Amino acid sequence: MRFLIDECLTVQLVAVATDHGYEAHHIAHLDMAGQKDWDIAHHAQENDFVFVTNNAADFRALYATQELHPGLVILIPNVRAELQRRLFTGALEQLAEYGEPVNQVLEVDLDGEEVIYTLYDLAGPPA
Repeated sequence: MRFLIDECLTVQLVAVATDHGYEAHHIAHLDMAGQKDWDIAHHAQENDFVFVTNNAADFRALYATQELHPGLVILIPNVRAELQRRLFTGALEQLAEYGEPVNQVLEVDLDGEEVIYTLYDLAGPPA
């Protein structure tokens, strides 16, 4: 799996992915900061990146229109970098069990101190 990390999340998530044996890139390192969501989604899909974001509503809507996509990871809570790293580490561990999230979304949320993982299908109708 390859990951593309959204600009709303810390660049430190690239190192988290790398430490787990995955390739990862951050939007800021690709000179894509400030680009439109649909351009970022298109780049992720065209380059076979699982996209990691905190922007749940916009990217759920974009990915729901795609017949085929490499997957989406949404870190629901808007939290500091240290907790983002912990949540993303958990997401990577879940994906190691689940496999590649093609046409799926893995949402990571907090209920108090407990981390909640929800994996579901999300893809649009055939063109």
